[in-house]
Amino acid sequence: MATSFSIQGNLVDVWKKEIYPAEIIVENGKIKSIKHIQHLESYIQHFILPGFVDSHVHVESSMLVPSEFAKLAVVHGSVGSVNDPHEIANVCGLEGVEFMIENGKKVNFKFNFGAPSCVPATIFETAGAALNSNAVKKLLEKKEIKYLSEMMNFPGVLFGDDEVMKKIKYAHELNKPVDGHAPGLRGDDAKKYIAAGISTDHECFTEAEALDKLKYGMKILIREGSAAKNFEALINLMHEHYENMMFCSDDKHPDSLAVGHINQLCARAIAKEIDVFKVLQAACVNPVLHYKLDIGLLREGDDADFIVAEDLINFNIKKTFINGELVAENEKSFIKSVPVIPINNFNCNEIKVEQMLFTLNRWGDAEKENIEQVNVIEALEGQLITNKLIYSITDFNVENENIFSNTEKDLLKMVVVNRYFNAPIAKTFIKNFGLKEGAIASSVAHDSHNIVAVGVDDISLARAINLVIQHKGGVSAVSINNEKILGLPVAGLMSADDGYKVADAYTAIDKMVKQELKSTLAAPFMTLSFMALLVIPHLKLSDMGLFDGDKFEFVK
Repeated sequence: MATSFSIQGNLVDVWKKEIYPAEIIVENGKIKSIKHIQHLESYIQHFILPGFVDSHVHVESSMLVPSEFAKLAVVHGSVGSVNDPHEIANVCGLEGVEFMIENGKKVNFKFNFGAPSCVPATIFETAGAALNSNAVKKLLEKKEIKYLSEMMNFPGVLFGDDEVMKKIKYAHELNKPVDGHAPGLRGDDAKKYIAAGISTDHECFTEAEALDKLKYGMKILIREGSAAKNFEALINLMHEHYENMMFCSDDKHPDSLAVGHINQLCARAIAKEIDVFKVLQAACVNPVLHYKLDIGLLREGDDADFIVAEDLINFNIKKTFINGELVAENEKSFIKSVPVIPINNFNCNEIKVEQMLFTLNRWGDAEKENIEQVNVIEALEGQLITNKLIYSITDFNVENENIFSNTEKDLLKMVVVNRYFNAPIAKTFIKNFGLKEGAIASSVAHDSHNIVAVGVDDISLARAINLVIQHKGGVSAVSINNEKILGLPVAGLMSADDGYKVADAYTAIDKMVKQELKSTLAAPFMTLSFMALLVIPHLKLSDMGLFDGDKFEFVK
């Protein structure tokens, strides 16, 4: 780490809402002084501004361990992140959270972890661990834990569930904020949820919903990840509500992280004619203040966490400094890979093709009423919510009382396999993946991370699932003549390999799914990973069966 240096540029003072020529003196990782200067040399026309902070992200969804996530993120001007280790906690419990904290400490990047509030997320799926209120309290007492992460059990809040309310109470007693997760919650229910002391929400997908929650005192995070994309719906609110808004990715796959991060959202906001100081307050300042983060904000005495940008339009980042150390320059990261000893929880056997059969239940009740309808999940581009569709049995291929995919109507079989122990396989059908051959499978399947797969035929489904099982986790794709697997041996969620190599491998398998299998989705694996997420309406599939997210019960 450099002990002392100076840097000149056009300083972007978010506090005073001014831009002026300045020289910054850095000493021992801190900003010793900021001095106005008369002018800059003609070749010094860059801008110095606070570093970007992702206000809500599951690092696990990048398929990278924290140290490798940091390697890619700093190139885009990110100096820190607010991290919910909910995914690995659902697989490995407290050991998983400790793994994330310790790995993150090995690199110069400011990770800020939360205590997962909902492990397991629901009782309607099989997870690898459970964290009760006592376990959550122990986590919250750690100095590394900055907040109680997203309280997705909003029915539990509304009905005053004892365990839920204890977790919220412990966070408040320790003066740590509580993150929310309440998609579609409006009116009196939203007011009651927020009144319980829940301060943020990243799940708003309409402007009206966000305004409702802002009105009751909640901070709104504009989410733009690899699957859920709410930027366009919410960005116009920043003109007026910038003091109570932030940017987040939530879930970012490695290929898109290699291309950009929060800097991309800043550029898009500027293109919408949002004032640059409002944009930077949301991207840099608000997360630090809300979560009480140890991240510098370009003031004298602060940690020297700042970035140098080519301009304030495209936000191409020339340099990133963290604690006064140059961690990235001109698209090159100086963060080095660190040794990783993987942890995991993967205990199922390979499956057989005949286990994929979806047998038609033609006899429903005691009167043996003939059943001729099939529930179908409709996946939606860029959204975590799904629609519930009803199709006639005649829309499928039926043979010997078994239902099979119909690629002409884009009705494909979807299954979820319990990865923690051998169990019956849950099956349904899904629309909008667009596959014309083969299958894809993944052990990244929010929230419990069982194996989820979609395919056009049972042989391909079994092949794709078994590839994941053989590697104790990963994303796989199989076609008639080809197969690929990106192994994820760390909890079945992450790779410890070089982040850029993982990004390249993911790009290759994603390309195969689109070109060979003909998927029509922009991010097929990311979309697939949310098809078992029961806490997002309307229809999802867990390892236990088809689930109605509106009624919060299994489909009968």
